Amino acid sequence: MNVTLITHTPLPEKTVAAAAKLCYSDSGVDTLMENMSEERAEQFVDMLAGFGHESPVEHVTFTFGIEGVSRSFLAQITRHRIASFSVQSQRYVKMDHFEFITPPAIAADEEAAAIYQRSMDEAIKAYHDLADRLQAKYIPELMAQGLTEKAARSKAEKMAIEDARFVLPNACETKMVMTMNVRSLRNFFRLRCCNRAQWEIRAVATEMLRLCCQAAPALFRTAGPSCCCGPCTEGKMTCGKAKEVREKFEVMRRV
Repeated sequence: MNVTLITHTPLPEKTVAAAAKLCYSDSGVDTLMENMSEERAEQFVDMLAGFGHESPVEHVTFTFGIEGVSRSFLAQITRHRIASFSVQSQRYVKMDHFEFITPPAIAADEEAAAIYQRSMDEAIKAYHDLADRLQAKYIPELMAQGLTEKAARSKAEKMAIEDARFVLPNACETKMVMTMNVRSLRNFFRLRCCNRAQWEIRAVATEMLRLCCQAAPALFRTAGPSCCCGPCTEGKMTCGKAKEVREKFEVMRRV
């Protein structure tokens, strides 16, 4: 797994504070930004958080690069619909160098790891066999339609891998660029930093939060799983470790 913060809205705290103040001021945007010190911006952001006034933080976005994650992870993260995603396509990118993600529980069990490896080997062999067979079928058909052999081979490969990809497992590695505004990020962290979240998306979410805290500490001062800013919301499904979780994220913010 590799998570990087590619970019974010410049002056994030000042942007949020100025947007909120504009609602109650007859001053122009430029004046509000010029007269807003960093210290005052942080104080204003804290005050907004205390009020539960979240709409101003939607003006700030963060863009991440996420690599070394599974297609299973992709299915989960795209459920967060107020976000933008650009994902490596299995339709146009041939999986010549097949990478896959191994769950820690499987990696820790020698016999389970061997079964898992065999399954991955069988999947990639089936993928290549299907791709080669379909490509060989499509090339003469495309040449008969008037394409040159070079053009036919190129188009046939893309047509072939479009269907061959169906045998690839959820473990298949993928990468993406994702953008979220701060309000969506706070909700994302509330759900996905929780101990009850699946291990892979929890690891990614925790690293994203660490990067956000470095870039805009005031905006993410209380971000994290629900137990970091109140009681656990999981009810009888709670992990029972709220104290340890709070301490973990407090340490991360200090660092």
